[in-house]
Amino acid sequence: MNLLRDLWGFMRTRKKYWLLPLTIILLTFGSLVVLTSGSAIAPFIYTLF
Repeated sequence: MNLLRDLWGFMRTRKKYWLLPLTIILLTFGSLVVLTSGSAIAPFIYTLF
């Protein structure tokens, strides 16, 4: 959580708000890969990419 707070502080002070959607998308895809790596829905997720 400290990393996210530091990242938000960087974006706020430098006015780099365009990084927020990019960060959210990367976190979503990363969690999707981690959560589906050993599950039964993994073949269906991999066909999307």
